[in-house]
Amino acid sequence: MADESPLIRSLRAAVAAAPGDVPLRLHFAELLLAEGLGDEAVAEAAVALQHAPGDAAARALMVRAMGMAPAPAPVSEKAAEPASAPEKPAEPAEPAVPVESASVPEKPAPVFENPASAPEKPAPVSENPAPAPEEPVVPSFDWDAAEQQVRDLVGPRFLDAPQADGAGGTAGDAAAWDVDAPGAVRLADVGGMDEVKERLEAAFLAPMRNPELRRLYGKSLRGGLLLYGPPGCGKTFIARAVAGELGANFLTVSLSDVLDMWIGASEKNIHDIFETARRQAPCVVFLDELDALGAKRSRTHHSGLRNVVNQLLTELDGIASGAGNEGVFVLAATNVPWDVDIALRRPGRLDRTLLVLPPDAAARESILRYHLRERPIEAVDLGKLVKATEDFSGADLAHVCETAAEAALLDSARTGSVRLITTKDLLGAARQIKPSTEPWFAAARNVAMFANEGGLYDDLLAHLKRKRKL
Repeated sequence: MADESPLIRSLRAAVAAAPGDVPLRLHFAELLLAEGLGDEAVAEAAVALQHAPGDAAARALMVRAMGMAPAPAPVSEKAAEPASAPEKPAEPAEPAVPVESASVPEKPAPVFENPASAPEKPAPVSENPAPAPEEPVVPSFDWDAAEQQVRDLVGPRFLDAPQADGAGGTAGDAAAWDVDAPGAVRLADVGGMDEVKERLEAAFLAPMRNPELRRLYGKSLRGGLLLYGPPGCGKTFIARAVAGELGANFLTVSLSDVLDMWIGASEKNIHDIFETARRQAPCVVFLDELDALGAKRSRTHHSGLRNVVNQLLTELDGIASGAGNEGVFVLAATNVPWDVDIALRRPGRLDRTLLVLPPDAAARESILRYHLRERPIEAVDLGKLVKATEDFSGADLAHVCETAAEAALLDSARTGSVRLITTKDLLGAARQIKPSTEPWFAAARNVAMFANEGGLYDDLLAHLKRKRKL
């Protein structure tokens, strides 16, 4: 708008500095309308109506700006004179007369010396103009149509209030946390790990499948299980398989979902997560990296983190809700269970602890088949490869397949002919990669030997003895 007048530029800046000044905005809109800028005048009138919905001047201006009653064009002094009038001879100057004593002549002096050659004389303008004729009756203004036209220029004035759902909360509360529907993953999809499956069957699955036996033995539909072990061994995958076996919803919770910079907000997030799980029951709540969410309070110097652990303990007990945690199953995973607050592991909370070890031979074969299923392979001896990858985690096995594929791809690029992935490529990749579980077992060995209070790590000690790592 480089060609707009200085007055409009000044008023535009003034309106931007004082957006709530309705009279100033209406004056600016009047100038825009006079300059022929109808669209901008409509936008300014609409903003004025947002600040003052009942303002009659704003409504009248909107009506004119929308073209229903166009404003009369301004008449300048030069336009009142005929264009073909000859220049009037200069007359001697008369002495100035005060306004109070000036009189209006009955008949104005002729403008042209020869009236016959002059065009039609314009009507004289008197100091007291005749009253303007009454404005025609304007039909009722269609505000809905006007809103449709200025919707792109002006945002909505009011936000719709959220509708309450039957549970007493708002409809948006349930969507605040991503609750996955029951998935298709089952324990049968987990290769090997028979001991882990048996423990899960006793803790969760058998009571769920046999409701009569559950009522007979007084087994509640709630519980907590802590999965621990080296990283990359499938703890999260097993948790999803348990949710699939139960036909339950699945809610994953990590540290980033909970922590908040405001005081009390982190505790509220914990409460909202468990309230969502109770409404969506049966539901499996999976607490990933529990050592971050439930670290030992004795080692935590920040009061906010201690309050998070306290709130988590309260929710696990189900004290916050009158119905308790019936139908809510809590699974937690951690690589360092010795850093988890001991109160989280008492009976009634995460009262069962399950060691998830690196995949056994059957599991390793299933994992290798999965990661090689869409790669060009030739006569791969899985038996040799399974023996060469003992103590490898699932992530390590995926890395072995990726490394072997890179070697075959590089040879193909150098020779110009496609070469398939062979057993030699896979065994060479396995020799290059060291199991990522070894550092974990080195640290866990000291904990199991010297900090095994109450037999918390008996299963870890038994595994280390079988592997002759003690």
